[in-house]
Amino acid sequence: MLAIIERAEDKSFAIYTEEVPGLYATGITEQEAREAFCEVLEEQAEYYYERHGVYPEWYADKAIEYRYDLSAFFKAFPFFNVSKLAEALGINASLLRKYKEGLASASPKQRELIQSRYHDLIRTLSEVQF
Repeated sequence: MLAIIERAEDKSFAIYTEEVPGLYATGITEQEAREAFCEVLEEQAEYYYERHGVYPEWYADKAIEYRYDLSAFFKAFPFFNVSKLAEALGINASLLRKYKEGLASASPKQRELIQSRYHDLIRTLSEVQF
């Protein structure tokens, strides 16, 4: 199941999945939101079981893949300097700041570009030795 982590307007975290309409949870911290999401997932599966006698298909594979929206990423990892990261990724720093603040949303194509360049950066960093 794919679960999206977002930063809410009040700076808390929200997690939802499009695979189960209405399944979402919030928390002041990311960990609280993850725990709440798992609890709601279990509750929804139990409710479905009570009504239908079987668990829903989406519950068969309990693995959850979490993905961040860009705003939540910067909240979860505040040590990243947006301007320097934008420079390293080769994208416009002003636009990345808008993503960080939740003032704009990256298109699927832009998210894919950022993801690809981020992975390239991580591969480079993983080769560093001290």
